[in-house]
Amino acid sequence: MAKQKWYEDPKIAEDRVYWKPKSEFWVWAGVASFIAALLVNLLVPSIENVKPRLYRAVLVTLILVLILLYFFALKRPFFRKKLYHKAQFIFGAGMALTIWDLLTTKSALLPLPYFPGMPGIFGVMYDDRFLLLRSTVYSMRLFFVGMITGTLLGLATGILIGWWRQWDYWLSPVIRVTGIIPAVAWLPIALVVLPTAFTTGIFLIFISSWFPVSSMMAAGIISTPKTYFDAAKTLGADNKFLLFHVAIPHAMPSMFIGILTATAFSFTTLIVSEMVGATAGLGYYINWAKGWGAYSKVYGAIIIIAVEFALILALIGAIRGSILRWQRGMLK
Repeated sequence: MAKQKWYEDPKIAEDRVYWKPKSEFWVWAGVASFIAALLVNLLVPSIENVKPRLYRAVLVTLILVLILLYFFALKRPFFRKKLYHKAQFIFGAGMALTIWDLLTTKSALLPLPYFPGMPGIFGVMYDDRFLLLRSTVYSMRLFFVGMITGTLLGLATGILIGWWRQWDYWLSPVIRVTGIIPAVAWLPIALVVLPTAFTTGIFLIFISSWFPVSSMMAAGIISTPKTYFDAAKTLGADNKFLLFHVAIPHAMPSMFIGILTATAFSFTTLIVSEMVGATAGLGYYINWAKGWGAYSKVYGAIIIIAVEFALILALIGAIRGSILRWQRGMLK
């Protein structure tokens, strides 16, 4: 029996991915940092007039979640490694909240309106919760329609370019020209040609996602080693089999890199497109709040955008990890 390679051992692979100190000390340090943030907000007098109730509720929730995660991980070694790996970052986040509260709400060393404290930000988020919810739904609908459309057509374009020389001849120059042009540069033309701000946003997000996905998919197919095709041909594989069972699977790591890049570009384009001509969405909300000098509202919308972006990246990462299980542990 052949000796198992190091990257085939799941435990070794996990240790390479979750390499931070495997100690429960940092988990409890993270809990303590959020308790410190809560105590500072409760005990230190505030200079700014804010509504801290929601902020305190968020801190209490985070403290309870961290404690529950610790006990949940006790009998789950893999989850415990992940938690311990993230514990130092969690500690840093709690300390950052504590320091920010002291510099803003508690002392006003960083003055309003440009540097609102977290209690003030969460307070206006609660006050505008229905407007923010509508804006979030509008933005996410626009993002997913444009992103999914651009990704699917990008995959098709990448396969055509990477597999057939005729398509490469005609489409590669188009991609090289359009790829270097930022999607928002098309905004003035899109506003004139397309009927609504919503379709304009879809078009711009489509452009943002189509180029990175198609280029990375094509690069992945083109870079497939010739030995893979030769080995498949000796077993009787036809061209259809070579494309769908050799070239495309080999291109999947590159494909996911393109999708992750497209997600970042699309989020940026989403917010910019909603700031011009749109009557709803988080970008519109930010632009409206900035016009009134309500920077607490601006920061609140930014927090929502950051959470949405993180959740979407986590979803893509989970799908990538499931599809590319064979690659786990091969990379540092």
